[in-house]
Amino acid sequence: MKPTFSPKNNPRVIIIQILYGKFYNDEQKIIIPKHRFKKFIKDVVLGTIERNEIILLEIKKYLNTDINIENHDNVFLIILKSAIYEFLYKPSTSSKIIIKEYLNASNFFIEDAKTKYLNALLDKISKNLRLNDE
Repeated sequence: MKPTFSPKNNPRVIIIQILYGKFYNDEQKIIIPKHRFKKFIKDVVLGTIERNEIILLEIKKYLNTDINIENHDNVFLIILKSAIYEFLYKPSTSSKIIIKEYLNASNFFIEDAKTKYLNALLDKISKNLRLNDE
């Protein structure tokens, strides 16, 4: 079921859109819109870009048997990368919240079957990256 609220209000939708533009168009300027979570959005966007290599290593380390990076669409990978950034660098946000928020945001971009797959991957990687997180 697709969400009925506006994607403009969801900070993770904004994060996904900005990262997609930057990762797949090097000339793209990063413009963070006015938003009550502007600092958070900016932090996740810039952090994901800055730590892209580390995030890709985590994907290869924990999801190598589950995912072939070359075979996934770009939006799916952006969602995965930004969520992994949060697992690694936003310890005050619980894994359950991060997963829930990215699944909600993913409904604007990918079909339900892929959202279920994304849920399983995020759950698996969060358990590996955050051993003590509830």
